[in-house]
Amino acid sequence: MKHKSATALLLLILSTSIFGQSNDAAELTRLLNEFLAGASRNDAAVHDRFWADDLIYTRGAGARVGKGEIMKGVRESPPAKPDDPKTVYTSENVRIQQYGSTAVVAFRLVGTTEDAGKTTVAKFYNTGTFAKRKGKWQAVAWQATRIPTAETDARTQVADLEAAYQKAILAADTKTLERLLHPSFVWTHTTGSKDTREKMLTDITSGKLRYSKLETSDVTINVYGDTAVVRGVSPRRRAEGSGLETLQKDFTVYYTLTLINSSGTWRIVAMHTSHI
Repeated sequence: MKHKSATALLLLILSTSIFGQSNDAAELTRLLNEFLAGASRNDAAVHDRFWADDLIYTRGAGARVGKGEIMKGVRESPPAKPDDPKTVYTSENVRIQQYGSTAVVAFRLVGTTEDAGKTTVAKFYNTGTFAKRKGKWQAVAWQATRIPTAETDARTQVADLEAAYQKAILAADTKTLERLLHPSFVWTHTTGSKDTREKMLTDITSGKLRYSKLETSDVTINVYGDTAVVRGVSPRRRAEGSGLETLQKDFTVYYTLTLINSSGTWRIVAMHTSHI
């Protein structure tokens, strides 16, 4: 009789525990989805609700930050412009393991970015540790690891960006160039002089740097993880009135572009041109 009573009590405890965890799993899933939707629109209130004050966040690049640094970055971000790239975050393969008032949420984060009619996707493994305090779940620890892009996909992305870059230079499209060039971009000319991104964009805007023809050939692309090198040959024609590094109207250069992948987005950090 005592054995039956003990068994019944154990079953009651287990069923209560499982039921509680099931409810908490649903709550954690809702919390995660709410956060990802808020992060997609850079919602500071959602971030504040999601992260605990004692948060330890380890980024995919290896940097470690706290809630204060995250909130500062969110609040100081400039308002999005209509033509800015738009990224929507969603989750895949969500796994939740609960240990009383602590839970581990592991999932695959998918960042889908729409930019100038093109879609790119970056994926990360994310693992969050949550603590339930005063009836409220918050993330106290977070680890993000970017999933490397397959080399074939990376080569395609780099090829598309390189083509867009050359097209933007020919069209004097500074808006597109500003998006494709990293802030640290440097152009090293055959003369040894160097131009920053700001100098290059200013010269294009003023008409000092203009082409009436710009073609590419013999293009090769090599990808080394988050770095890519593009080499090619470019016959060009100087537009009337421009003051390029050569006085010739028609000339050809060898060019080398170096790109880096930061959080799934490729950008050009350096260009070197040498006259043939």
